Amino acid sequence: MDWDRLKVYRENLDFYNGVQWQGYARRRERRLTFNYVKVFIDKVASYLMSGLNFVMEPLDGSPEAKEGASRAEQIIFRVYEENNLEQLDFDTELDAAVLGDGCFKVTWDAQERRIQVTSPDVQGLFVWWLGDNVNRVWRVASRYRLSADEANYLYGVQRSKETTVVEVWTAEDFELWLDNELWEQRANPYGFIPFVIYPNLREPKKFWGVSDIPPLIESARELNRALSQLSLILELSGNPIAVLENIEEAQDIAVQPGAVWTLPEKARAYLLDLLQGGGIKLHVDYIDLLYRALHDLSEAPRTAFGDNRQGLSGIALEMELHPLLQKVKRKRLVRTAAYKRRNEMILKIWEQMTGERFGPCRARIIWGPVLPQDQGRQVRDEEILVASGIHSRRRAMENLGVQDPEAEFSRWLEERKLQESLRPESDSEA
Repeated sequence: MDWDRLKVYRENLDFYNGVQWQGYARRRERRLTFNYVKVFIDKVASYLMSGLNFVMEPLDGSPEAKEGASRAEQIIFRVYEENNLEQLDFDTELDAAVLGDGCFKVTWDAQERRIQVTSPDVQGLFVWWLGDNVNRVWRVASRYRLSADEANYLYGVQRSKETTVVEVWTAEDFELWLDNELWEQRANPYGFIPFVIYPNLREPKKFWGVSDIPPLIESARELNRALSQLSLILELSGNPIAVLENIEEAQDIAVQPGAVWTLPEKARAYLLDLLQGGGIKLHVDYIDLLYRALHDLSEAPRTAFGDNRQGLSGIALEMELHPLLQKVKRKRLVRTAAYKRRNEMILKIWEQMTGERFGPCRARIIWGPVLPQDQGRQVRDEEILVASGIHSRRRAMENLGVQDPEAEFSRWLEERKLQESLRPESDSEA
């Protein structure tokens, strides 16, 4: 199934890892690889994932709803810490940018009594959806391999080689296959498919996404070829070629300082200058053109790499980085829905396995600013919004990147009460 999709996955992954030349190298052919594609993808992922946070908000103003939302937020933060999701999210973002799709799997670990969040390899995922509605997934199959020791430890299976495992999930049933043999079949303990599969960037009317690599392939290959050619020219220029004219036979012609050549009458000897006529500048200009094309196609201007020679700031800097901002915004639209769905799965599984209820609440994903911000100015803006009643203190702390606004606000209240208790009586009477 999906042979074309899996083939594209492998090609994109190889290109990201530096396998960028086509065919086999000819004898003495120089092939330099400058892996700008990997740098671009890593850079955009760093901008995208900066300042990621979330809060749980109650759907009504009742004290029970507020307490349930606060408890749900604590549970999700606990799951984040136990599964090191900050690192997992960044690794999954790189996978999505390279392959074109990302995935999370949320399950219950019965041995450790906790929620487990993993990121399966999308190269082993197969999805069935209903008709032309790609948002209604009714079956997911996950294929992976286990070593002989792992298969024996998990399932008590004695194998002399690797075991191919296939998990088949629907909202009602779960099947486990080992080497094309049905090993286990039972009801789905969760009542939903515990996978969050999302595209890197969505193609209209298609389920699977697109990678960041295809638009850069041609420019990257041509840049490698041009730089390899220029490198060869410079090497030959540093080791000049001796040209002899009107000579039928030559021996012991050495190109070195102080060398003396004996030539017959009407013969001519000289060193070939490959850099004469300004030809080297044509190569450099062409490489600069390719370099600029790579930045345009990747939507990551040179300024994003810290090259701000013009000293841009404020609106001018934002306009310079506008392509990158738009690309990050498009990706964050997709990631927001995926992270919300993952948080919902975490809370549902926790309720099923522990019996604890959180009440009506919803997750809100908070993204950090892409560009450097003036923290002092942002604090003053939030102070004005709080004083005018537009923002609550909690919302202000969330926008300023405070991880746990409720705990921070509680500590502020404690400090305020302590200050009032230490205030002299004369000041209190005044």
